[in-house]
Amino acid sequence: MRLLALELILSLLDVRGHIPRFDDFRPAPVAPAPAGTVRALAAAIAVFAVLSLAIWATVWLATHLF
Repeated sequence: MRLLALELILSLLDVRGHIPRFDDFRPAPVAPAPAGTVRALAAAIAVFAVLSLAIWATVWLATHLF
């Protein structure tokens, strides 16, 4: 009875239309990762590799020159 009274009050206040019911949500299909995310990940890996090689080369030169 309480739920019916709450439903009645919400419908009288015209609030019920703004509250979605559970069955209003349909499960969305799982989409693959967007291409932008994959490109950003590839760019981050490339930058990390270049920086790692630059640090390695600096250390290698420092140990062999002195």
